[in-house]
Amino acid sequence: MKQFGKVAVLMGGSSSEREVSLMSGAGVLNALLSRQVDAHAFDPSVQPLSELKTQGFDRVFIALHGPFGEDGTLQGALETLGIPYTGCGVMASAIGMDKWRSKLLWRGAGLPIPEFELLDQHSNFDEVEAALGLPIFVKPSCEGSSLGVTKVKQHGELRAAYAEARQYDPMVLAERFIGGGEYTCAVLGGRALPSIKIEPAGEFYDYQAKYFRDDTVYRCPSGLSPEAELQMRTLALKAFQVLGGRGWGRVDFLMDEAGRMYLLEVNTAPGMTSHSLVPIAARAEGLCYEDLCLAILDMAHVG
Repeated sequence: MKQFGKVAVLMGGSSSEREVSLMSGAGVLNALLSRQVDAHAFDPSVQPLSELKTQGFDRVFIALHGPFGEDGTLQGALETLGIPYTGCGVMASAIGMDKWRSKLLWRGAGLPIPEFELLDQHSNFDEVEAALGLPIFVKPSCEGSSLGVTKVKQHGELRAAYAEARQYDPMVLAERFIGGGEYTCAVLGGRALPSIKIEPAGEFYDYQAKYFRDDTVYRCPSGLSPEAELQMRTLALKAFQVLGGRGWGRVDFLMDEAGRMYLLEVNTAPGMTSHSLVPIAARAEGLCYEDLCLAILDMAHVG
């Protein structure tokens, strides 16, 4: 594994997803060390990024989540330093982190998305409730791991849900509920991996369900027909391409009761914890966690 040189696994950071990042980073670090990669933990909230150059790192595996990790900021800094890094570049990272702008691009490309409204303090919340119908999902535009997300089920609750999401990001989305199931499809090196159907035990796939609860069901194979599976994989690749994605990522979907698919969001630095979805999809194709980490690392580059 000398081809990779000295590798920094960036984990932790200062975002609200720090806890998840530490879990992802620990998994990746142990996987790389088990394959004799000269890998080291690096927390940018503790050490300045310039230390990557000073300490002679040859490439970076990004296991950071949220702002300052997967929103293009870090990617730009690494390009300035000239250090190859995993995942999407500056533009795709920035757009992928922003649910609103992702949806605008997808809609402009003719791809299916749920109906939504952008909220602010001047919004007519009664009109938005009437336009989208109940229930409604309310979420920060630039946050991950379902932080700040609320399912509005009763008339008059939208304003309070907006206030909750507003604590995480000034831009807040209200999105029509699509109730036929939640799916995800990972992208790795220009190909789509098998889709996964997500069946949370609670109201929706929230932070606890994603990372800590053991009663969330992940079905892979997802149970889609061969035709629907091909459609989802094709749509995932197209959605990733439209945003300028490269390397690896994950595209999340909703499906309605009639079997119509809708793009929900893209993750350009997906979780790599014991509960994470990309490793599940990789295993379905015979790729173990350690080899998945090596494959991602092998695609690291600058610009």
